[in-house]
Amino acid sequence: MTYRLRHLILSALLILLAAPAWAASGDTHEFMLRNGMKVIVKEDHRAPVVVQQVWYRVGSSYEHGGITGISHVLEHMMFKGTHRYPDGQFSAIIAEQGGRENAFTSRDYTAYFQVLAADRLEVAMRLEADRMRNLTLPPESFKKELEVVKEERRLRTEDNPTALTYEQFLATAYLNSPYKDPVIGWMPDLDSLKVEDLRTWYDRWYAPNNATLVVVGDVEPEAVLRLARRYYEPIKRDPAPEIKPRAEVPQRGERRIIVKAPAEVPYLIMGYKVPSLITNGPEAAWEPYALEVLTAVLDGGPSARIAKNVVRGKEVATSAGAGYDFTDRYTSLLILDATPAQGHTVADAEQALTAEIERLRTKLVDPEELERIKAQVVAKEIYQRDSIQHQATTLGALESVGLGWRLADEYVAKVSAVTPEQIQAVARKYLVPDERTVAVLDPQPIDPNNPPSHFQGELR
Repeated sequence: MTYRLRHLILSALLILLAAPAWAASGDTHEFMLRNGMKVIVKEDHRAPVVVQQVWYRVGSSYEHGGITGISHVLEHMMFKGTHRYPDGQFSAIIAEQGGRENAFTSRDYTAYFQVLAADRLEVAMRLEADRMRNLTLPPESFKKELEVVKEERRLRTEDNPTALTYEQFLATAYLNSPYKDPVIGWMPDLDSLKVEDLRTWYDRWYAPNNATLVVVGDVEPEAVLRLARRYYEPIKRDPAPEIKPRAEVPQRGERRIIVKAPAEVPYLIMGYKVPSLITNGPEAAWEPYALEVLTAVLDGGPSARIAKNVVRGKEVATSAGAGYDFTDRYTSLLILDATPAQGHTVADAEQALTAEIERLRTKLVDPEELERIKAQVVAKEIYQRDSIQHQATTLGALESVGLGWRLADEYVAKVSAVTPEQIQAVARKYLVPDERTVAVLDPQPIDPNNPPSHFQGELR
């Protein structure tokens, strides 16, 4: 997958594939506090380090028109202080302890984390528990931070032609799914957002019974539980908000859009509606795993088909890739993207990518190729498990979307069981024109005084 597509598909950055080798080893423990907050502790004693993450089951897919972006704005305001720890003290204390901290908002959750020496875990817990219910949300800080978010949106999306194309693509691919709205929000909604809106959102969703505490590192589970009972358990639970289903309506044919923006080169995005583990029933639980492996066949490394055939072989594109997130709460998309090479058009790139899809539909994947792809996927995950933050993110993400962290135990077995026939079956069922949305960036002249942005970071 291209770096650009990895950046654009936020959930693909946050929901990392689980590595059952460590999840099944018996060193992951689950507890439940009396106020309904779940605690997941995973021991990893290779280094005297710990990561604490608090996950809230709320993100942009919980929002509605008029307040899009509110979850992300609230994430920013979580660093603006409580009565006990005013603005700036949270980060200053973590830094004094030699740690680092940050947060992220996705479509399906919001999470806050600290990484520090294992014997400083109590400091992080005391700080994080305090801001779960005690934010002051000062109006002046809100006004300033809202402007920071708006500038972030301008740099990351409105002045970034590929990100703008991706945003327009999602808004076209989905009709009524909340995934049509950007995590950062639409600018008119940000313009009308008030601090009172944030207070209502905070009070509604930031409660212990809507949160999961994940601790991974050089810790003892019972000691972590004692700390969690001391700092988190006294926080009063709130009634769980009612969540209405927002399932996407069936697509009735291919959708195409052209996005005109100042840019140096054209850009193509294609997406097919596909199920996730949550949206598929038990009788078809194998399909998302087959789609996962199918995506790796297309873009599982330098020897995968897109890199081999589209980029190097035909030299139709300078970069191209594919991505799919099988842990989405709602109907997902299998997305392909490409930047045409010099002398080639977007139509050439689309034809080359479509040819790879058609090949999956008409011809079984060679067993030797399939085994190589599976081995690469598993090897990648084994390597990633060296990071305690990756381990915590896997557990927290799976738990927060409703799949449960124990799904990590099943991943290798499920991937290993995928057959060439199953890959062909899901390709024939889902990768069809009527389920496809295509977005094309049509480059417009660039104002030399206002060039496009390539900003990829986050303003804070």
